[in-house]
Amino acid sequence: MAYWLIKSEPFKYSWDQFVKDGVTFWDGVRNYGARNNLRAMKKGDLAFFYHSNEGMEIVGIAKVAKESYQDPTTDEIAWVAVDFKPHKKLKKPVTLAMVKAEKSLAQMALIRLGRLSVQPVLESEWNTIMKMAGE
Repeated sequence: MAYWLIKSEPFKYSWDQFVKDGVTFWDGVRNYGARNNLRAMKKGDLAFFYHSNEGMEIVGIAKVAKESYQDPTTDEIAWVAVDFKPHKKLKKPVTLAMVKAEKSLAQMALIRLGRLSVQPVLESEWNTIMKMAGE
């Protein structure tokens, strides 16, 4: 299994809305690095759900429900979408400030590639953040 981080601005699509919906497709990605990460996802992979811009914190875990397919919001074949379903809300959100303060996470994509909307997460990073969240 691989681990990921997906970002959403809560005023556009929040964790609470995601839970209400039960499943969603992650679309509209127009960055090749983020697109490649979507393409690499496998059914069952887990992804941190990160509220960007507002809150700036990891609030939950999403699970890949369907691997990449043509993004239904465009006819351009270069872009893909992935289906996610909510897996678990974190006991305690993990803020960007907390991640930056943790020395072992200094090389995490969230720090190094802050603008990338879909990022890989190393298993060691995943485990550290889970501990920070009280999981």
